Amino acid sequence: MTAQQNILDTLAKVARALGNGHRLALLERLAQGDAAVETLADTADMTIGNASQHLQHLRRAGLVTAQRSGKQMFYRLTDERIVTLMGLLRQVAETNLAEMEHLVSRLFAEDDPDGALEAVTRDELVAGLSSGKVALLDVRPEEEFDAGHLPEAINIPLEQLEAMLDKLPRDREIVAYCRGPYCVLSHEAVQRLRQLGYRVRRFEEGYPEWKAAGLPVA
Repeated sequence: MTAQQNILDTLAKVARALGNGHRLALLERLAQGDAAVETLADTADMTIGNASQHLQHLRRAGLVTAQRSGKQMFYRLTDERIVTLMGLLRQVAETNLAEMEHLVSRLFAEDDPDGALEAVTRDELVAGLSSGKVALLDVRPEEEFDAGHLPEAINIPLEQLEAMLDKLPRDREIVAYCRGPYCVLSHEAVQRLRQLGYRVRRFEEGYPEWKAAGLPVA
């Protein structure tokens, strides 16, 4: 076996680790911040044993690291470029797979059945924040918000939304965001707030993509 083939086989090891939807879900959660295996299992709707097995695959491929704290094992991404890599996977799939295009269109249609409002792009959000015309709503759980968020974002976890409406301004458009492009939390928040008369759209990306782009975070 040639040295070149050894290199390609090693690259394929990383690709194999990414070739599982559960592992991508775990990476998406870790892109929000470090987390214990119990938290990761709960977020990805897996048993702790199943999550641990997937995390070991990711660890062997160099995508995550682990550190024990007391009786808990905490995981983190080894490199922020993993967020960029996942973004490239998403773009290639959306561009070249008809099935992916269909699935994404169905997901987005749930919070915008008439297709009247497009998601807010990164450039639009930067401009809106600079001008003071938009307010940011982070609907992730509090521990993810505390690990890092967009500047001046208001954190209202989705399950607390109706009880904390007094935190939201009525005189500005609200842009909701969560874990990433396919995170259903922001979709549902947009749907609920529109029914209550708020001007609201969702950010087309999430906290990890914003951070990976080198934009300011808090």
